[in-house]
Amino acid sequence: MVDYSQFPSPCYVVEESLLRRNLSLIKQVSERAGVEIILAFKAFALWRTFPIFREYIAHSTASSPYEARLALEKFGNKAHAYSPAYTELDFPEFIRCCSHITFNSLNQFQRFYPQAQEHGISCGIRINPEYSEVSTELYNPCAPGTRFGVMAEQMPDELPQGIEGFHCHCHCESSSYELERSLARVEEKFSRWFPQLKWLNLGGGHLMTRKDYDVEHLIRLLKGFKSRYPGLHVILEPGSAFAWQTGVLSSKVVDVVENRGIRTAILNVSFTCHMPDCLEMPYQPEVRGARKGSDGPYIYRLGGNSCLSGDYMGYWSFDHELVIGERILFEDMIHYTTVKTTMFNGISHPALALWSTQQKAILLRDFSYEDYRDRMS
Repeated sequence: MVDYSQFPSPCYVVEESLLRRNLSLIKQVSERAGVEIILAFKAFALWRTFPIFREYIAHSTASSPYEARLALEKFGNKAHAYSPAYTELDFPEFIRCCSHITFNSLNQFQRFYPQAQEHGISCGIRINPEYSEVSTELYNPCAPGTRFGVMAEQMPDELPQGIEGFHCHCHCESSSYELERSLARVEEKFSRWFPQLKWLNLGGGHLMTRKDYDVEHLIRLLKGFKSRYPGLHVILEPGSAFAWQTGVLSSKVVDVVENRGIRTAILNVSFTCHMPDCLEMPYQPEVRGARKGSDGPYIYRLGGNSCLSGDYMGYWSFDHELVIGERILFEDMIHYTTVKTTMFNGISHPALALWSTQQKAILLRDFSYEDYRDRMS
């Protein structure tokens, strides 16, 4: 059991044993299905844990020059890159740090392919199957008017020389059955170009480490696809699946205030700064020792410590009165949350830490005033 008293507060705490559990499952899927699964930095980029990852997977994916450089310098391999738009300024860094580069449009490919070709980089085009079951518009990459990818009707019959792969992303924390339906749409619209390709990247959003995910169905689905197109190297690049339910954001109650019968427990963390998906999605994590709703004996709203009026979340029922200094643990706060945080309002950033398989508390990073100051000018 994790001893949270050994960590500063607030703090993101990754449990190594849970991380290895996910990595082991992902490696098994990769080997049994005969596909490559790589880590998407947009969901997880705690680079001091990368030596653990390298025991299970070989590559990562990047969407910016900084992520690409992190892949090369800290993950130890060149990245698979995709960006909605490359620029003359940043493209040389992608060339230096990447083995695969996917372009969002044929215009971008034509503009930058000559540079990529000189360095032997495998290039691809993002395709848009015009199909997604992602219900939240903010996270739906195939919504009408999307800026992502080329539709089948926009593709030439013969691919331009140098396009070796297709990249398709249309999932978000999705099941294997959603993949089955979207993959059928991809085949329907784009399979006539498959003989011209070397690889197909099915993007992220495959939440294969979720408890109710049908892993066996996923493996059968991927093996069936590969049997139909044996010349294609299939790649998946999930983010959430790697760090799903691998740790918490540990916080403490610093005050309790009441207004018109609503009691708010103010914490030493912020939803807008440290848990932005709670306001964007909106998404409500589990809180250890509490249940959602206002049907219990001790009801609180949980409030952040920024000046944003809406920096609070839901109603939560506890079995006791909360007291100042009490620890509040937000479950499953490692994927996406750790890479989307801000220092808005100068709020102290939570520390980053690991609870090792040897039951040791390892502080990966502690933040200070200088970190906030140096982001300003």
